[in-house]
Amino acid sequence: MQVFQGIGVSHGVAIGEALVIDFEGFRIPRHFVEREKVDEEAARLRCAVDAAVAELDENRQQVAAQLGEQYAAIFAAHQQMLRDRKFLGEVEKFISERHYSPEYAVSRTLRSYAKVFRSMQDGVFAERAADIYDIERRLLRHLLGRGREELSQLTTPVIVLAHDLTPSETAKLDPEFVKGFVTETGARGGHTAIVAEALGIPAIVGVGHFLHEVSGGDRVIVDGNQGVVILDPSEEALSRSRLVVEHRRTRDVEYESLRDLPARTLDGVDIFLGVNIEFPAEATASHLRGADGVGLYRTEFLYLGVDHEPSEEEHFTAYADVAQAMEGKPVVMRTLDLGADKLGRNTKVELERNPFLGLRSIRLSLKHPDQFRVQLRAILRASALGDVRVMFPLIATLPELKLAKKLLRDAMDELKAEGVPFDETLAVGMMVEAPSAVVMIDRFLPHVDFISIGTNDLIQYALAVDRSNPAVADLYRATDPAVLRLIKSTIDAADAAGVPATLCGQMSAHPTHTMLLLGLGLRGFSVPPGSIPQVKEVIRSVSLAQCREMAEQALMLDSASEVEKFAQETLYAISPELALTVEMGRITTEDSAAEAPQLE
Repeated sequence: MQVFQGIGVSHGVAIGEALVIDFEGFRIPRHFVEREKVDEEAARLRCAVDAAVAELDENRQQVAAQLGEQYAAIFAAHQQMLRDRKFLGEVEKFISERHYSPEYAVSRTLRSYAKVFRSMQDGVFAERAADIYDIERRLLRHLLGRGREELSQLTTPVIVLAHDLTPSETAKLDPEFVKGFVTETGARGGHTAIVAEALGIPAIVGVGHFLHEVSGGDRVIVDGNQGVVILDPSEEALSRSRLVVEHRRTRDVEYESLRDLPARTLDGVDIFLGVNIEFPAEATASHLRGADGVGLYRTEFLYLGVDHEPSEEEHFTAYADVAQAMEGKPVVMRTLDLGADKLGRNTKVELERNPFLGLRSIRLSLKHPDQFRVQLRAILRASALGDVRVMFPLIATLPELKLAKKLLRDAMDELKAEGVPFDETLAVGMMVEAPSAVVMIDRFLPHVDFISIGTNDLIQYALAVDRSNPAVADLYRATDPAVLRLIKSTIDAADAAGVPATLCGQMSAHPTHTMLLLGLGLRGFSVPPGSIPQVKEVIRSVSLAQCREMAEQALMLDSASEVEKFAQETLYAISPELALTVEMGRITTEDSAAEAPQLE
């Protein structure tokens, strides 16, 4: 038995036979062509490009129908790349001047682009290389007349193991036959990870070199909960994994009975349980899961996978879909939380040494007010279709909040003058992510209708830990007493001011933390759709008195590890069965996970 550690990007456990995809993908048969065949080869290139563009259009339509237009934007971006004059000019120049074969010219050109992306320290830039490789493989398939057809011709269940899976390959995976996948490369937040989560396939990326250790047909366990893949598992590991799979299947059926019940504590206090979503298509599924609303709608995907600034109509269409899908339930739309690396080509910005501390999020929006105005107008227009609210991310100073609200008022004035309907009483909120916002929270609260605590950034800023840096990943802990104090002081101030507060960071998605957060005073959660049942079950199984007692003791502890252990023990003391359900995902590889190389 061999165990490898990666990054779990889509939770769940799967057991199956390995299908190993050749990471080289294609072997180019020749590098040069004869002088008299240059024109013929250039024509063959153009035919391949036309065929690839047509295929991408077909893929775009299929994926749009299955997952929604926002996923299909990836394919539209690939089409634009293939039609890019600079790219085609470079390839044709290689063919005409150096007599490279079209296959070699394509590979040489695109891999030079990918190398530039991969050499950049920022992880998001490196992820864009996957899109370049996707385009290369597609063109080579048409030039060579063959490709990686295994994924589209599956007839039996498998676990796909690959050096890399491109976004388009992932989008075409059939969950009926692909029970999970593992890749050597990749990172959290890339297109491949996003699509995998939408499909609900247990997936692990960034495992490192391991394909040489496995052969097709070998038995494999994919534990997306812990980011662990087990090759040739022992009978004990298989038994534990089967137990988890069966337990999850049983619990999913039981959770159906919770769907229409309120998230209400034993002592009768109703808790808002909303969802975090990224794509319009997720809104309908979240509504059906019994969410109280959308606590955080991340709007950044409109900018990912495209090379142009989305128009007001593109923004409005996406927002309108979500507002209408939630059927009157509240929808909190966060304005763009982007870094310079995710902007379209039309915006000129310089690369930054430390983008986490640079021109990102609300700072970037305020730096480009014309683009910000486009989004604000679209959000306001969507507010006429449902209970829409707007929230500004990463507010660190009061002048930032005031300027953002001024731009919002300007957009309101424009729409009113144009006779365009919108909610003139639109609720305005801010995210509390910077420690400065916590320190000055009493000065911010009079200017907002609600706040949402974003623990993902608050933790890294408070603890001075880059959450994308594996060298210090063990220091990034949501339950650090310093973080708990920041959360409590924020909630206390909001409660005293009569301003509703929610928490939308990843911390809220862990049922182990639910009691702790309730005890700190939190009355509003926003979690990923898949976390709704477990979090709701914990809420309905405890009283606020129990939670407050737990939080008081936790705040007296000295470390995140102590708090985490105490939280697990407290939940177990209250309900052993509930604690078992929460921790069930860990028993697949409880022992073997410790043996795995920690590569994340």
